[in-house]
Amino acid sequence: MLAGAGSGKTRVITQKVAYLVEECGVTPSHIAAITFTNKAAREMRERIGKQLGAARADGITVSTFHALGARILRLEAKHCRLKPGFSILDSGDTSNLFQDMLKNADKGHVRAVQSRISLWKNSLLDPEAALAAAEGDLESAAARIYADYEKTLRAYQAVDFDDLIRLPVNLFEREPEVLSRWQGRLRYLLVDEYQDTNRCQYLMMKLLAGPRAAFTAVGDDDQSIYAWRGADIENLRTLTEEYPLLKVIKLEQNYRSTTRILKAANALIGHNPKLFEKRLWSERGHGDVIQVNACRDGEHEAELVVARLMAQRFEQRGKWADFAILYRGNHQARSFEKQLRDHKIPYLLSGGQSFFDKAEIKDITAYLRLLANGDDDPAFIRAVTTPKRGIGGTTLEALGRYAGGRQTSLFSALFEAGAATQVPARQLDSMREFGTFINRLSSRATVEPAGSVLEDLLRAIGYEGWLFEAHEPPEAENKWANVRDFVLWLANKGTEENKNLLELTQTVALVSMLEKNQEDADAVQLATLHAAKGLEFRHVFLVGVEEGILPHRESLDPAKLEEERRLMYVGITRAQQSLHLSWCEKRKQGREWRDCIVSRFVAEMGDDLKFAGGKSDAPADRDAGRAKLAQFRALLASSKNAN
Repeated sequence: MLAGAGSGKTRVITQKVAYLVEECGVTPSHIAAITFTNKAAREMRERIGKQLGAARADGITVSTFHALGARILRLEAKHCRLKPGFSILDSGDTSNLFQDMLKNADKGHVRAVQSRISLWKNSLLDPEAALAAAEGDLESAAARIYADYEKTLRAYQAVDFDDLIRLPVNLFEREPEVLSRWQGRLRYLLVDEYQDTNRCQYLMMKLLAGPRAAFTAVGDDDQSIYAWRGADIENLRTLTEEYPLLKVIKLEQNYRSTTRILKAANALIGHNPKLFEKRLWSERGHGDVIQVNACRDGEHEAELVVARLMAQRFEQRGKWADFAILYRGNHQARSFEKQLRDHKIPYLLSGGQSFFDKAEIKDITAYLRLLANGDDDPAFIRAVTTPKRGIGGTTLEALGRYAGGRQTSLFSALFEAGAATQVPARQLDSMREFGTFINRLSSRATVEPAGSVLEDLLRAIGYEGWLFEAHEPPEAENKWANVRDFVLWLANKGTEENKNLLELTQTVALVSMLEKNQEDADAVQLATLHAAKGLEFRHVFLVGVEEGILPHRESLDPAKLEEERRLMYVGITRAQQSLHLSWCEKRKQGREWRDCIVSRFVAEMGDDLKFAGGKSDAPADRDAGRAKLAQFRALLASSKNAN
């Protein structure tokens, strides 16, 4: 199904699921709806629940590709030489592993190696095949690191996010009986955002679908914007080639945006070669004019955008959540954040630090990971040293030498008699006391409510007191509040889903509490164009629309330029009612100023645009602009007091 932006593809999927259950008599447990984000999966699950009722909807698998892969690995762990309690390492954990293996390499080099290995995994290349395919010194070195990295993961009984797809695909190709069992379990597949699939995800779908090929794929070639992380737009073309009986249905009516916005979007994307011809249309009226503002510099752009945003909200009596400021890169957010803070406007920052990336949450999560998997060395190291127990790098290095010689985990090694030959007695006693504590908690975690076990854990390690010793009171209070939120969330989730703490721990790496907490907030959304995909807002300010930023200066060869154009298209089609574009005539880069020109994409949007600003009609000075803003704030305040 070829579904254009705003064409109701989620509704189509939920209706198809309902049709399979209600009209075709398909058993709900035989249906899997697969998408790319936890938020999309949650929304789909809620819609299916309303359509079918909770009882029938609960049997349907609604998940991300990665969550489905994790479920397969949990149930088939023995076939993959994993234990069911294996750990899922997040990007921070894997970055630390790479940093350790690459010793003194700078962060840029570490990221490059990590990215290269991720792409190899998504292409189903093992370390040996990667070494054979490597081109140049960087790739050859990365391939050798890849082999060491895999050995480390296996030693830790851990997998990374790429493994959650790669390992099930390898398993299905290696074990026909396992594949047959899963084909019988998941007989009808519905895949959302299909254009974002990589080679590995495509093969997972193909293998599960099997010869019956009972699947529905919903995607849009014009919104394929993730090639940099392995997504392959050619998967859309491959579908039609490998499944000649495939029926292509186009969804071209847009229920989100006005005709004027869609006209500009169609004109822009028309400059890309097409896999499938389609043209969006709308019955929402012609709509507001699309504004294009030239600004003197980045500070002026932020002032102008925030002033326009405030004025528009005041005029329409709208909500802050009706507005979004979208940009190409996270570095562009800073000046807009400052303006919003200065005017006391609430805002949310997509792509900022995840809740689970906060140090205090990673501390507690390390304990949970260790409870679930004693072979998780990174979790052991973090937990045994937080709070401090007089155990430092020298002690851990000594234990590591002994564990390496015995080919066992750090946690297992500390209980062996031979550990005393390597580790000083006082430190070993302290670690063994810690290990005994973990074992006691682990046995409780399978039978007692998650909330009570967590509360006892926090009391036993004295985490609150340690936070206030290690940090200034305001910071400590904020960190402790985050921990309390995390514990309450897990406790409630355990009660609602009837899961014990170990079962909850195995899913923590796959959920995003941040998304859930922010959904209902009345706040302006700041987001990169990548993060904004799948979202919609009444009013969109698309900023930094200039050459070198959008399109990015490193994406000017034809294939990358097409993806930059699709990125612009995604930004335009987030808008429901109004769209504002802005660009700067000068922008500061480091200590230098550089002259800028408006993006080529603006001209490609057609001629139904309204241009303003620039040298000819710029305000006489910045103070005048700020004075107008102050007057407007006073007007807002008086209006609020009058109400």
